[in-house]
Amino acid sequence: MTRHFARGLLVLAALSVSGCAAFSPDAGMSAVSELTSQTINKDVAFVRTADGAAAVDARVHQLLARALSAESAVQIALLNNKGLQAAYNELALAETDLVEQSLPSNPVFSISRITGNGASEIERQVVGDILALATLPFRSDIARDRFRGAQLRAALATLRLAAEVRRAYVGAVAGNEMVALLTNAKATAESTAQLAVKLGETGSINKLDQAREQVFYAETTADLATARQIAASARERLARLMGLWDGGLDFRLPNQLPPLPRRPQALPSIEADAVAHRIDLQIARLELNALAKALNLTEATRFVTLLDLAGISRRTRDPEGPPFRERGFDVQFQIPIFDGGEVRVRQAVETYNFAFNRLTERAVNVRSEARDAYRVYRSSYDIASHYQREILPLRKIITEEMQLRFSSMQVDIFALLTEARQRLASLRGAIDARQRFFLAQADLQTAVNGGGAPSAGGDTSTTIAAAAPADSGGH
Repeated sequence: MTRHFARGLLVLAALSVSGCAAFSPDAGMSAVSELTSQTINKDVAFVRTADGAAAVDARVHQLLARALSAESAVQIALLNNKGLQAAYNELALAETDLVEQSLPSNPVFSISRITGNGASEIERQVVGDILALATLPFRSDIARDRFRGAQLRAALATLRLAAEVRRAYVGAVAGNEMVALLTNAKATAESTAQLAVKLGETGSINKLDQAREQVFYAETTADLATARQIAASARERLARLMGLWDGGLDFRLPNQLPPLPRRPQALPSIEADAVAHRIDLQIARLELNALAKALNLTEATRFVTLLDLAGISRRTRDPEGPPFRERGFDVQFQIPIFDGGEVRVRQAVETYNFAFNRLTERAVNVRSEARDAYRVYRSSYDIASHYQREILPLRKIITEEMQLRFSSMQVDIFALLTEARQRLASLRGAIDARQRFFLAQADLQTAVNGGGAPSAGGDTSTTIAAAAPADSGGH
């Protein structure tokens, strides 16, 4: 009986295993790679071998051989960031859960021997969980949904890293541009301060005018020190995100941000695009679907939570008679006297309702985030474009006219220097406006494709605020 029962359990298990999941050769990375390629047109790699690590190192060194663009910085990070590799390790662990949930429970074999007064009894049992076998297809289906969610979470981590690298790149390049601008301004301010000291010694200017020139030099020196610190921190942040250390830290960056695009993107269906493409929404939908299946399974098994069937073979030796063998079976199931499954069903229902409300809230927030990201993107473009088309050209005209008047001795040197300070403030404002545009552009891509809500303004501090024009009332 035990042999026949064991064979029966093996047959049932074999039928169940025929529909079970198996380990994929890439740990589920194909879905992540495809989604990343479609969304941001970048390659990803899950490094698990020495050959894979060597290939990644070669690609990273190739990209570092020239000045980094935003796209090459993102590609380096997606290949080299160890935190992202850890996210891919989590995906591989999720695949082990899928395979585990898709396998039937192993049968339990037990053997016991009892002796006394010359008699002996040997009993063998094979115990199988029939309920687990019966519900295996449903549990496997739920596990597949959750593994697909794990794939999307790995893709979400990839897109989040890409967005953070873009923001860090913009901050680092803008920091370099601001440092270069303030370095030149400091040199001019230093010459002016030295001239003011000499003129003060001759009595050509009063103490107030002399102090104005000296304080401008002092403030510019402090601003330059602050800009250098911000630029260094922004560069370090970019290096961290790209996973660089030691010899890789000497990467080169452009001296200034790229020019603005000729026209901004027109996205009339921004809300629909965000709802359709946001990965965090797809994860929430998959989780809700898995919870719905789990709720159905809980309701179907609410009264039966334990159903074990055991095949028993017992051999008895008695000195007073011939040995004999007994065969039979044993069934164990739980009697729903005190708990009829209402607690489990109620928990499953509330868990589903919780996930449904979270999904609805997330959908509402996604639409709002998309609208706000596009509004900030367009306004940032308009502001940066206004600096390029209106403010800076006008400042150039004013500077040229002031130089002509200075050449004809219609204005003095201090009026010319005052205009130079005001032009410096406009140039700093223009750099800050372009930086904000490129950060808004990165946030817009994040709001549409995934990665969660954009950073709450933390990245806009990578350049110091443009100083107010110096007081020109003295000249």
